[in-house]
Amino acid sequence: MSAQPDAHRRTGGDVLVDMMRRHGITTAFGVVSIHNLPLVEAVDRDLTFVEMRHEAAAVNAADGFARASGGIGIALTSTGTGAGNAAGSMVEALTAGSRVLHITGQIESEHLAPGRPATSRGVIHEFPAQPQMLAAISAHSATITDAKDVAAELESAIAHILSAPTGPASVEWPTDLQYLAHPDAQRPIEIAPTRTPAPDDDIIDRAAELLRTARSPLLWLGGGAAGASEAVVDLAHRLGAGILTSNSGRGIVSEVDPLVIGNFATTPAVRALLADADVLLAVGTHFRSNETASYGLDLPDQLIQIDVDPSTVGRVYPATVGIVGDADDSVRALVSHLGEPVANADWHARVTGTREKVRADLTAYIGGYAEICDALRATLPSESVFARDVTIPSSQWGNRLLPIHDRATNIFPLGGGIGQGLAMGIGAAHARADVPTAVMVGDGGLAVHLGELASLAGSAAHVIVLVFNDGGYGVLRNMQEKNGFRRSGVDLHTPRFDLLAASMDIPYRLVQGPGVIAGALDDAVRRRGPSIIEIDVEAVEPAPGAFVPPVHVATAASGAAS
Repeated sequence: MSAQPDAHRRTGGDVLVDMMRRHGITTAFGVVSIHNLPLVEAVDRDLTFVEMRHEAAAVNAADGFARASGGIGIALTSTGTGAGNAAGSMVEALTAGSRVLHITGQIESEHLAPGRPATSRGVIHEFPAQPQMLAAISAHSATITDAKDVAAELESAIAHILSAPTGPASVEWPTDLQYLAHPDAQRPIEIAPTRTPAPDDDIIDRAAELLRTARSPLLWLGGGAAGASEAVVDLAHRLGAGILTSNSGRGIVSEVDPLVIGNFATTPAVRALLADADVLLAVGTHFRSNETASYGLDLPDQLIQIDVDPSTVGRVYPATVGIVGDADDSVRALVSHLGEPVANADWHARVTGTREKVRADLTAYIGGYAEICDALRATLPSESVFARDVTIPSSQWGNRLLPIHDRATNIFPLGGGIGQGLAMGIGAAHARADVPTAVMVGDGGLAVHLGELASLAGSAAHVIVLVFNDGGYGVLRNMQEKNGFRRSGVDLHTPRFDLLAASMDIPYRLVQGPGVIAGALDDAVRRRGPSIIEIDVEAVEPAPGAFVPPVHVATAASGAAS
């Protein structure tokens, strides 16, 4: 006769659940392991645990959940190799400043060497340098060393995650202390996020004077402007200022706004606009190399830069006025000091004309992809997330032409890593379960984490996976061709996606040629749950123009010049 299970034994998993409830966190993503069993059991029992197939995907899913929800994403992984598997995705979260809490196991606390790695014993699953690795891939990292400190360490991690500039945290938690930690035996917690200092009034006055007298102003929004949407709209319309964005700044102001030019800064038409602008206000952007033509883009001489991180101001382009502070506080202060400027009607017309031109030019260049772009926006609700992996359709037009109404619906790998889009989309779908999520992937990128299709099927999330199949790495193929390189490593064996979908019990549709995508999307939207739509890139009509990534390739001549 089998023994009856004991009444629920409270463990560190319950401490974790209590913390998640305090912060309104409903979901954790992870890979179950002997090093996190109490944590997975408690979350699965009391909240929602989503099983992923790889630790990197667990972090990507937590990242997607955080971005789509505006809250915090939780990833649970194993120790050693498992934590190492998660490292690349933590680099993405760190690059993007995502609010991710990565909790990894650790060997039993009695075997933790005080001088790791020099004095380690070689315990199975031990990685002596794990703390150093976690510190390198996180904005904050910690090791739990006492069962009474669990709640305090978790709350400290949350406070770091929420303090500007935001970023992910990692906590390693020995397995014995996961079992021994008890909710009623935790030491008191007195931790709060660090408050951002208010912007300096005199500096705000200087910036406001530049804007008040500007006749041709522009704004440039990066991801750091995310909390300042209303204030930015107010300021832009008072000034009649055109709005440029980085990729991560898209949707802070809805891209239906006629002043939003968007992520087109390096196009000829916007370069001409920048040349005629007299003031540029940059909010929360790092002026990344891929968005400034490897820092070769000319900006107006009068640059006002707002950032919460002092080291960012003036780092890439010299700032005439640098404002250190929260984006929303700073922009609202500018509005209050601005008075009633007179917008230049001619400049307003120039801005809206440039907006129309860059979109028309790209629409013409991408040929048959324009039909897919239009169908995606027309079919999916405005609240739906577009999660995009690194692939030609994403980089060429998804990152620019696909209209974004809300920044939280614009999810992509900011660090440029391939293969992360599907897991990000799974996480986003759990954050926004009432609407479908669209995931744009290439056949090469999808293969990196093909197993996450099983995670998707198991979770039954409403995710429409659009696989753009060109038989390999099309971006790199184009780069090799343009630069006269030998074609190497880019033509891949590609699975039969119809058979793959059937093996997962996921509905599948093949799109070849024009006139098909709208119906396929409509069917997938009406059908709750996962769908796969394969798009035969060779059959896209009219054929799109080639896309080559904006990556500088050094030559002997360029090296000598530098």
